[in-house]
Amino acid sequence: MIEHVIAELGPWNWMLLGFVLLAAEILVPGVFLLWIGIAAILTGALSLQLWELSVWTWQVQVLVFLALALISVYAGKRLMDSRRNEETDQPLLNRRREQLIGRTATLEEPIENGYGRIRLDDTLWRVAGPELPTGTRVRVASVDAGTLRVEVT
Repeated sequence: MIEHVIAELGPWNWMLLGFVLLAAEILVPGVFLLWIGIAAILTGALSLQLWELSVWTWQVQVLVFLALALISVYAGKRLMDSRRNEETDQPLLNRRREQLIGRTATLEEPIENGYGRIRLDDTLWRVAGPELPTGTRVRVASVDAGTLRVEVT
């Protein structure tokens, strides 16, 4: 049955698959289908050139597609990783907790048994530090898994 479908569509079956995968990339989160779609389009381009050769059977086409898919996924991963390591003018963007280091605030709740609360902007944060009464000015020294470590200013 697969031979009949491939024979009907000819070399355009890979192009069709590639464009379907690229369209699906728009609907599915992530970037994975992009690389597989590119591999299918490249296999289609090869099929347009090699369709008349007797060695260009559907089994060979599938193997070429799989090899191109692996190569394109690997190349895409390397490309995306290299872009992730670029220097930026805002290294703390989307790192809200790290942005709080160095800020000062007043304790909303006393630090008892090692924990209390401060208000920074519109958020009440859990803090850890030495025993301190409500109203003490503290500075955020570090962040540990959602808990701000504070010290007296």
